[in-house]
Amino acid sequence: MLADLTAGAVQDAEARALERPLSVVEAAAAAQTPARDALSALAPADRVKIIAEVKRASPSRGDLAAIPDPALQASLYEQGGASAISVLTEGRRFKGSLADLEAVKARVSLPVLRKDFIATEYQLLEARASGADLALLIVAALDQPVLARLHALTLELGMTPLVETHSADEVDRAADVGAKLVGVNARNLSTFELDRDLFGRLAERIPADAVKIAESAVLAPADVAHYRSAGADVVLIGEALVTGDPVATLNAFLEAGA
Repeated sequence: MLADLTAGAVQDAEARALERPLSVVEAAAAAQTPARDALSALAPADRVKIIAEVKRASPSRGDLAAIPDPALQASLYEQGGASAISVLTEGRRFKGSLADLEAVKARVSLPVLRKDFIATEYQLLEARASGADLALLIVAALDQPVLARLHALTLELGMTPLVETHSADEVDRAADVGAKLVGVNARNLSTFELDRDLFGRLAERIPADAVKIAESAVLAPADVAHYRSAGADVVLIGEALVTGDPVATLNAFLEAGA
């Protein structure tokens, strides 16, 4: 599944490149205002921080919410106390777009993450051109030389890489490229099975100078408390926020992670 999602995202980027060549995207990226400081926004604190996600659908759960106004959704996240906003820009299975990211970036003052299946330089450049402050790099989708190259380019563009892992080996690979934001996704992107305890087993392996982010399997305040007790600095939450009252849900989650 992960290979299919990545291949589809790359194909869609290649189609966009026919309409918007690399040189045009490079110029647009260079013309963007500097990226917001995500490392400071997500730095460890005396309570958990939350990356709140704009997410319409997923391969595992199908349609979640229509979200006709992603900028409004993100503004509610900011109101509710989120520290950063994640925007799904993959269109085939998650029903997102770069237009969603651009609308969100224009509305909120928080750092904005492009969450997609990024495997090429073009995708990183269009992320920055659309205003992204962070970009997701999934270790399982990239061999090590490509991961290192894309991690370096993300930094060169002024963005912060969020390096997502699913195993001890992948955490080590993230450390090898110098990742300062390391996520552990409880959802196996090959099988889509969930393991809420995976973060706890891997947390001590994450370098001490990296921000530790728990991803997926968060539906209730107890899940946030579980991740916080296992050492999470940040929790990334999507489904629970798009299927309920985002402000009230965020307040409850932040209280649980205090």
